[in-house]
Formats: sequence, C-alpha cells, structure tokens
Amino acid sequence: MEWENLLKLDRLNDANYPEKKHRPPYVQDADRILFSTPFRRLANKTQVHPLYENDHLHHRLIHSFEVACVGRSLGYEIGTWLADECKYIPNTKIEIIPGLVQAACMAHDIGNPPFGHSGEEAIASWFREKFSTPQGIFQDISNTQRPEFESFEGNAQGFRLLTRTEMYKNNGGMRLTLGSLGAFTKYPVSAFIKQKIDAGKNGDQPCYIGLKKYGVFENDIGTFQRVATELGLLETPVEDSNEQKIGSWWRRHPLAFLMEAADDICYNIMDLEDAYLAGNISFEEATTLLQGLITPPNKAYPDTTPVEIISRYRALAITGGIKACVQAFKDNYASIMNGTYQSALVDSSNKAEEFEKIKNIAAEKIFNAARKTELEVYGRNVVYKTLDGILPLLDELRDKNWNIDNISSYHSQLVRALNFPLSSINNSYDALHCLTDFVSGMTDRYAVKVANMISR
Repeated sequence: MEWENLLKLDRLNDANYPEKKHRPPYVQDADRILFSTPFRRLANKTQVHPLYENDHLHHRLIHSFEVACVGRSLGYEIGTWLADECKYIPNTKIEIIPGLVQAACMAHDIGNPPFGHSGEEAIASWFREKFSTPQGIFQDISNTQRPEFESFEGNAQGFRLLTRTEMYKNNGGMRLTLGSLGAFTKYPVSAFIKQKIDAGKNGDQPCYIGLKKYGVFENDIGTFQRVATELGLLETPVEDSNEQKIGSWWRRHPLAFLMEAADDICYNIMDLEDAYLAGNISFEEATTLLQGLITPPNKAYPDTTPVEIISRYRALAITGGIKACVQAFKDNYASIMNGTYQSALVDSSNKAEEFEKIKNIAAEKIFNAARKTELEVYGRNVVYKTLDGILPLLDELRDKNWNIDNISSYHSQLVRALNFPLSSINNSYDALHCLTDFVSGMTDRYAVKVANMISR
C-alpha cells in the first residue's frame, strides 16, 4: 500500500468538492461527525456502566472525544516519523495523518446501540430467535443477508451511518473523505464473507485481525469497494466450492491500527478509573495496574486525595500507552503496509503484558460487577420489548405491499409517536435495516421510554 493513495482527501460521492483554504477536508470530516445527530446521542449511551447516576463515569460521547485526542497524538507521532525520518511522505502531508485518525476516532462508536456491547448482543440474539423459525418478513431474507442481523455489529452500523443514512441519504451519507473512511473501517469484510472464511478455516490457522468481526453490511459493500479501490487497500477474493468468486475482503488501512490503538488505550485505562469511582476495584488495585504503564515523572505533584492520585496516574498511563503503540507501529511497519500484520498495536507493544493484566481485572471485576450485570439484563429486555413492539408494523407494511397509506390506524399512530422512518422501505431487507437503524440509534433512556410505551 502506498501513502500517496492512502491519504486521499477526495469526498465519497463528491470528488469535486472545493477545499476551503483554512479548513482542511479532515477537519471538515470531524465537524460533520461532531454536529451529527448520531454523535450527539452518544452522550446518553453506555460506555461500561448502564444508566449510572454518577456523572463522573464515562459515556460514549466523552469516550469518543478522548479517543480522538489520543488518536490525534498517535497520528502526529507517526506522521512526523514518516516524513522526517523515513521520507515516505512530504512534510506538507504530516497534518493529514493526525487529521484522518482523529476523524475516524470521533466516529469509531457512532454505530453502537444503547446499553453498550450487551445491547449489541441483545439485538443479535433477538434476530437469531426470529430466524430459527422464520415467519413474516423474516422469510424474505436471503442466506447472504441473514448473518449481518444474527451477529449485529456496531462497526458495520457505523459505516452505514457515515456513508448512507445521514446528510445525503443513500448518496454518500456524510460524504467524508476516503482517507477518513479507510481509517474508520477496522473490519473490511461483510458478515456473509466472514462466515464463509470462518467455515473454511483450519482450527489452528491464525485469523487476520481485520477478520475478527465484520464491518460492512451487504448493501454497503459496493460503497466500501469504491473506497478501498481508490485508497489502494489490498483485496483478497473469496471463492465457493466451484472456484467461483462470491466476494472479497480487504486488508486494513494502516491508520485503522492507530484508531484501534487509541480506543484500546482509552477504554483500558479509563475503565480502571471508572471502576475505582464506581467502587468495583480498590485504590491499590487501580494504582498498581496503572503504574505498569507509567514512566515516573521528574517532578512532584500536589496530590491530596486518592481520586487526584488516580487521575494523575491515568494521565501518565495514557502517555505511556501512546509511546508504546507508536513504537509498535514503527517496529511492525513493513507488515502493516503489506497487509500481513496480525495483531493490535497494544498487543504487540512493549506494554502488552501490562495491558493484558488490566483486561484480566476488567473481565473479573468490572464487567461482572453485580449492578452492571443487573442493568445489562434489564437493557436486554428493553431492547427485546422495543423490537417486539415494532415488528408487527413492518409485517403489516409487507402485507400491504409497502404502501404506508394502507396500514392500520394504530400503526399509523406508532409511526407518528416514534417518528419511525418508513418512506424509503420497499422490501424486507431494507425494512429490517430500518428497524436496526432505529433501535441502535436510541439512547439508553429513550430505549426505556419506548419499551414502556409500546410493550404489551
């Protein structure tokens, strides 16, 4: 892969958009994301602790800003290295790299549903139950389309929001730059193709990190293919048993590794701070884990309380994480550029062991905390009630040949009450995506309100 292509600033579906002298395209990308409705909703979406009353704990919006800040720092370090030491890019392009990474980081959670990853799994499990004995609208969904609902993925929903449903609907969406979209896409594969790859793998065969999940819905593959071709991302075709091509997947954009690293740094470190504030871990546990990422400072700090000490350790740990991931990118540069790098930067960095300890504590004490578990069960039931309450509307619309004017008076009321978008639906596949657009777009509290309103 070549940086000349990877840093393209042409806009999706708007290649002739005039560049503003003092507002580079990547700055405009960040602005379009920032002022979008889905981004604003992140202020009331779970990061780790659902429906928590402690205002000092993270929600998705604050997390996204923090990841963008760390991503920008990573981008500056790598951009400067590529220009000054390696001479791979001109100095005039240094600013593009942190700009693209920052925009991608801003959007990295924009497709996540309410209640965090438990909400994601709730949507997926509801669809799996419906597809186990398909009736009504579910009978129309092909085997190619089913996997993306049965394993609903916020990353793919994010790509759909950025390129389809916001601003220029079905015509480029937010029309971000190609470079930002490349940096955003951690998993450049559809659910169907990933399923085929997984089915054909040997048990001990290592999985390319970009195939860990899927990141593009079937009806968005054409859009991503155009982005990938322009950026020069490496394409791998997939064939069926008759050696006929059935699709492709792509190697990651190199900047996607920086976006991922920024997220990994932030959620690992911030989750520790939140866990201490929420009472899930002790002061000693938090400081011991954070110290592993820290280079001791040369000056004294006037810390007076445990909270202040944790806050300082957190800041120093972020700096340590950035330094480690920058070095990991440099050490693995050749394999990143030829598409063979198999890891996340934190996992191959010189702080991998320290990050692993944090992940283990998170799995043991944070994600299994009693209150969090109770609210995840509650959130799952909220998601189920909402999906169950809206499904009859879509089934009736299907029976009425997608004619909105012919649906029942109750369903007409429901559409008005929820402001549920029906105008662009004319088939079952689009109808189910409209359903997931709505449910995944809800905030935690709005989801509770809707579930209470429409459940029987």
